[in-house]
Amino acid sequence: MPKRPRHYWLLKSEPYVFSIDDLLQAPDKRTFWDGVRNYQARNMLRDDLQVGDGVLYYHSNAKPPGIAGIAVVCGPGRPDPTQFDPADSHFDPKANPEAPRWFGVDVEGVAALDELIPIQTLKDHPDLQDMAVVQKGQRLSVQAVTAAEWKVVLGLAGLRTTILSSK
Repeated sequence: MPKRPRHYWLLKSEPYVFSIDDLLQAPDKRTFWDGVRNYQARNMLRDDLQVGDGVLYYHSNAKPPGIAGIAVVCGPGRPDPTQFDPADSHFDPKANPEAPRWFGVDVEGVAALDELIPIQTLKDHPDLQDMAVVQKGQRLSVQAVTAAEWKVVLGLAGLRTTILSSK
């Protein structure tokens, strides 16, 4: 079976909960992306994000919110263990280990951006008008990003547009 082309994603995290700097300081610059409790986002984490996919690390609930870094998916979708832990804030009493409700992926930090790219910059860019994060009412913590959008964002960050780009 041929390998699918690399896909790109935007993952949101509140910087006071787990920032791009926290990711880059984690052991091996890796973490399990847990705590997602939206079925549409869960389905993407479980079914669509694949090892090697690029990630725009977005700081939400920040002033201003925006893209703060680059990461890569380094582990496939698997059950989120926090759903089974009564001591965890993400505990779900309806979750069943035999049929888990919530999933996450492993993510590895690549780089923090020298400067955050604010949401307003994304909204103002003519080539990002269709990007999910700039759409009114779009609140999902996991969003697909096109290869073209990925390259534009990397260009705005002053990074090589070939970082994690598909061939």
